[in-house]
Parts: sequence; structure tokens; C-alpha cells
Amino acid sequence: MPDGVAEWPLGPGSRQGKHGVVDQRYTTKLCIHATSLRGAAMIIVLNGYPGVGKLTIGQELISKISGRLLDIHSVYNVAFALTEFKSPDFIETVEKIEAVAHNLILKLPAEIPVVLTTVLAGSSDWGDAEWQRIVRLGRERAPFFVVHLHCDLEENIRRIEAGARAAMRKPRDAEMARRNHIQGKILAGIDETNLLKLDVTRLTPSDAAAKIAEWIQRAEV
Repeated sequence: MPDGVAEWPLGPGSRQGKHGVVDQRYTTKLCIHATSLRGAAMIIVLNGYPGVGKLTIGQELISKISGRLLDIHSVYNVAFALTEFKSPDFIETVEKIEAVAHNLILKLPAEIPVVLTTVLAGSSDWGDAEWQRIVRLGRERAPFFVVHLHCDLEENIRRIEAGARAAMRKPRDAEMARRNHIQGKILAGIDETNLLKLDVTRLTPSDAAAKIAEWIQRAEV
């Protein structure tokens, strides 16, 4: 396991799964430093397939670390509303809005942590370029932390079909969840030094956020 990479199990009843959850213990030794999450500049990226709980976990996390949250839908929804998905206009719109957002992040006071959410997996020209823009932001506002959020298919379907997602233009397609689990594309950021793989199947958003905050506090930066 690379330095800084952690896998956090579910707790009692945990079992070996697709993403390496093996038992009830924290499965990697991290260098412990007295890192204060409040009043610390950092970029934390929550990457996971639709319906795993990125937004709700992100909202809980910023409340714990006094940070700001840039949700992927805040960037994409203008493009979804006014352009055709994946068209040149769509891509241009997303890139322009993202550039404005990233510039604003860099202008924030240094003591404010920033949490981003995204859905990037596999490899494509668009996805790879998108990830590199996020990495560049993370390097400019280091330290840079990546969290891969996973959950079991049954729970993913339950979450993705939730009615509240429609108002935010979020996908609610159970077949999408099934395809994502079958294809098993690797989430972007797998090679980052500070990486946490977190199975949130049986975690509340607050519990997941607490585990992320604890991991960051323990991580070597």
C-alpha cells in the first residue's frame, strides 16, 4: 500500500469486499502529526460514483473543519440547463465555470479548507484533463487529499433513487448504478499520496465525515 493510502472498514460485521475492506481495524499505519483541521489551507476531493453520498458527506465535513464546499453540481448545472450534454458548448461552459470557481478558491484566506466533490473514473481525454485541473488546484493550495467513496450496490441504488436528487439535476437511474458496479472503473486519484478509500455503505454522512477528518488529522502532509 503506498504511503499515505488508507482503507477504512465498516466496523463490526465488516468483510472482505471489492474495495479492500477486511476487518474492524484501521488498516494502515499513518504518520501522526498535530495537524489542526480548523484554520488550515487544504484541498479535499471526494470522488465517487453517483449516489454514494458525496454532497451530504461534504456538507458534514465542512461543518467539522470550518471549510467551504464546491459541489460538482454547482459547476455542471448551468451546462446541464442550457447546453446539450457532452457537446462542445457543454464542455466549454463547464471549463469556464470551473476556472472561475478555482480562481475564487485560490483567493480564499489561507486558513479556510476547501472540499470538492467529483465523479471521475476510468480514462478519457475529458476526464483526464478535468482531473489534472483539480490536481493543479490541489498542488497550488496544498496539502491535497483525495477520498474515494464506495458503497454496496443495493445501498447505492437506494440512495440514487432518492426523490430529493431530482431537484438538483442529479441522476436517479438505478441502471447507472448497476453499470458502474459491473464496469468497476478505477476512480481518478488512485496514485495520489494522500488517498483514503472509504466504504460508506453503513455509515451516516456525519460518521463518514468524522472518519475523513480523523484521517486527515493523522496523515503526513
